[in-house]
Amino acid sequence: MNDVLEHYDQATDAALERLFQLLQIESISTDPEYKGECYKAAGLVASELTGLGFETEIVDTDGNPMLLAKYRTSQSSTPHALFYGHYDVQPADPLELWTSQPFSPVIKERADGSKFIQARGASDDKGQLRTFVEACRAWKEVTGDIPCDLTILLEGEEEMGSPSMVPFLQKYKKELKADFVLACDTSMWNAETPAITIGLRGLAEGDVCIKAADRDLHSGIYGSAARNPITVLTQILGRLHDENGRILLDGFYDNIQMPSVEVLEQWKQLGFDGDGFLNEVGLSVPAGEAEFTILEQIWSRPTAEINGIIGGYTGEGFKTVIPSTASAKISFRLIAGQDHKKVWKSFEDFVRERLPKDCTVEFIDRGGDGAVALSSTDSIVKLCAEELSNEWGEDSIMMGSGGSIPIVGDFKRELGLEAILVGFALENDQIHSPNEKYELKSFMKGGRSWIRILGRLGNLK
Repeated sequence: MNDVLEHYDQATDAALERLFQLLQIESISTDPEYKGECYKAAGLVASELTGLGFETEIVDTDGNPMLLAKYRTSQSSTPHALFYGHYDVQPADPLELWTSQPFSPVIKERADGSKFIQARGASDDKGQLRTFVEACRAWKEVTGDIPCDLTILLEGEEEMGSPSMVPFLQKYKKELKADFVLACDTSMWNAETPAITIGLRGLAEGDVCIKAADRDLHSGIYGSAARNPITVLTQILGRLHDENGRILLDGFYDNIQMPSVEVLEQWKQLGFDGDGFLNEVGLSVPAGEAEFTILEQIWSRPTAEINGIIGGYTGEGFKTVIPSTASAKISFRLIAGQDHKKVWKSFEDFVRERLPKDCTVEFIDRGGDGAVALSSTDSIVKLCAEELSNEWGEDSIMMGSGGSIPIVGDFKRELGLEAILVGFALENDQIHSPNEKYELKSFMKGGRSWIRILGRLGNLK
């Protein structure tokens, strides 16, 4: 392994040149005008992997292509890992806010000597996926082999919700057979501390619309006598939480799974500044469940949020009207053990039970996904954590995440595989924003981290 790490360090310029070639491709998935660029990006990586001994295939979908590559090691009885990443990127707009051209990658240096790569996709996810490919290259060039069996799956629609992914997983289930998934599309705890994300919140979302009178009414003639659906809607939604932030839907907390005592204790030692977290956005008082810390609230607790309310006259000036309808967009972030269908059904029951006689209600269930929870004691998780610690010189953090990554749930449902989320992005990488960047240190030590992990996997039998 030391020889491989030394070789990798000496090949920095070539590795950056390959990354820059990929970053120069405008593989914007959401705009059909760039479909050719998406094929170009997939083809570039496919050609490279073929040169490293992978059997590669560009698979057409109804949208952008998938890249599927397989490698079989000469060693016997090693684990088989499925690596996932995505080559597509978000649009670069607004262009005028970039300090360099978004698809002309540059390395910039700060006053303290630290350097970063600036380009669209540098962090999300081209720089990240290249750390894994470069680790494979280093092993191959030094030893003539890669330590374990690998399947690499790179998609081109992650930034638009991965609409082709589930049909692809279903069709290529046999080709994607593996022992676990390795994914590099997440972040570290901070610039010095590596992390594995072991929890992702699920999601249930939809619309609720309450109707009262058969038309909008004059508030002077009908005021007080006629039911106002905005009032009804806001009164009902205002009862979703109690005074301590607990969500009051029936069965909402049934079967929920919390992180282990060890993980919760680790979180306490992180020194997370909850007050500072809120102060950054002009707030000071936590609104979640009072018995939990702010970090626990955002990483490991479910939510009920009103994302928008529509009703009545909202234009310029004023109109004295009692509207006939009022609607709201509602989302629930879920934790392991919660079923998004049951949660939405409970919400519908909650509204109907509190609906006045003169009103009717309609719902639009926009679907959702279950939460993901990975055991911190899983053998592969522990192996990855140990090698991350060896590389970075800091104990790896088992992080939660307030967000959702639907593909992780797809791997579990369609392939029966757990995804181990190892990433080297930072919170300030400005992904999806102008001047996206990826720390040069993240790129270099990310590749070294994967070299270590692949080496350890090759020693498992």
